[in-house]
Amino acid sequence: MGRWEPDARGRLSSGAFELFVERGFDQTTALDIAQRAGLTERTFFRHFPDKREVLFEGLTYLQDAVVHAIQSAPEGLTAIDTVGSAMESAVALFGDRNYARTRATIVAANASLQERELHKVAGIAAAAAEALRHRGVDPMTADLAAEVAVTVFKIGFYEWIAPEAQTNLPACIRGALQRLKDVTAGR
Repeated sequence: MGRWEPDARGRLSSGAFELFVERGFDQTTALDIAQRAGLTERTFFRHFPDKREVLFEGLTYLQDAVVHAIQSAPEGLTAIDTVGSAMESAVALFGDRNYARTRATIVAANASLQERELHKVAGIAAAAAEALRHRGVDPMTADLAAEVAVTVFKIGFYEWIAPEAQTNLPACIRGALQRLKDVTAGR
């Protein structure tokens, strides 16, 4: 086995994704993933606590990027504009629309993955609310703005991965936020 080859984590991620597409999530084991990557199962578990995390590690990076963007946002923005802008800027992590489409299909086909995604997204909302509170936003407003921002992100993301999508992810998020503002303004 090529344990000494570079980028074991990347090879594991790629191998897992390929196998999830070929066989399905439930039919793929950690050993299968390790073997596809030319590594041992033990190496797999050094990089990932379980096979689900191969699909969800990006959400940890997204959460960190959102929190950082909230912390560095200009003063004077409303809470919703702060988190909306943070979601929009954090999506630089999402470059490959085809990968995102396929990942969404894999998650949608498995109830336990859908549950895991809800849990991870709730963590992003909680972290965003905490970052808003640190900026002086009152707790209820921070919680509401963060939850709404996660929904805006989700709507924008699903618009972006739709087969007919013609625009980039930040524009989709911006559009979803504007639609929300229109709805709340009674338009």
